[in-house]
Amino acid sequence: MRLWAPSAMLGAMKPDRRRFLQVAAAAAAIPVVPPLALAQAYPSRPVRWVVPFAAGGGTDIVARVMGEWLGARLGQPFIVENRPGGGANIGTDAVVRAPADGYTLLLVATVNTINASLYDHLAFDFIQDIAPVAAIIRVPNVLVVHPSVPAATVPELIAYAKAHPGEVNFASAGSGTSQHVAGELFKMMAGTDMVHVPYKGTGPALADILGGRVQVLFLNPASAIKYVRSGKLRALAVTSAQRSPALPDLPAVAEFLPGFEASLFYGVGAPRNTPAAIIETLNREINAGLAEPAIQARLADLDGEVLAGSAAAFGRLIADETAKWRRVVKRARIRAD
Repeated sequence: MRLWAPSAMLGAMKPDRRRFLQVAAAAAAIPVVPPLALAQAYPSRPVRWVVPFAAGGGTDIVARVMGEWLGARLGQPFIVENRPGGGANIGTDAVVRAPADGYTLLLVATVNTINASLYDHLAFDFIQDIAPVAAIIRVPNVLVVHPSVPAATVPELIAYAKAHPGEVNFASAGSGTSQHVAGELFKMMAGTDMVHVPYKGTGPALADILGGRVQVLFLNPASAIKYVRSGKLRALAVTSAQRSPALPDLPAVAEFLPGFEASLFYGVGAPRNTPAAIIETLNREINAGLAEPAIQARLADLDGEVLAGSAAAFGRLIADETAKWRRVVKRARIRAD
């Protein structure tokens, strides 16, 4: 007795073979789908944007302005989640540990590049574990002095500090903050012996310079302008590499100390291994927003300058800043509070 019939078996296989060929053809086509087509499916649900600082500050403003823009452009809400603490390390760690699917983003700031060398035992390597997406804005600080300091220019402050070693105090919001490392970089490049006085926040530092108990502070432009106009402080320069468009009459410290740069930058990062197509989509839409006059006007309230550019360019900025602050942290022997 014949247990199988070749012709019957072949006939039965024809539909399955056709189905197999159809599936195989579809599978073969997947790798050649353009990245843009894959990116167009993103986002299909809300995106969480972690800001590792408390609400109300410059980082929060940047995230909310750009989050509204991205939500409108991409059709899904970008929800700002403030995760302060640990000098921005708590929020950063939360993003490092999140799935690399584009649905968790980080508001990257200068502090991330300082922390890389300030803390000895971080649970992550910022450059390795966070993929750069796009820069957004750079904001300079303003070098201000109390009116009792007989210096109206940066060279005069340097000369005064050299003539009074250990007698000129510069304040900061705390050890390892951007104000602190800016002051240490200034000391290194100017060859002065100013004394660092750390406070628990900018508010107490500002109160003491207004009271004349410290003499020098690197202050955000909004606060600086208010007190300079009232005569309570004297502005000498901005900390950006060039003059700030928001404060064109103030020279840059770099005009007297070539190479000096200690401004703040804000941008967007994502967990490493986030698909390139998603990063490209976000970068494209962020840059489109930075070209919009309405967005520029809202960011102008921070007295900064937009930083449109590629994800690779933002990565280079992060690497350069990390290397710069590592040199300062090590030479000044700075430790986190």
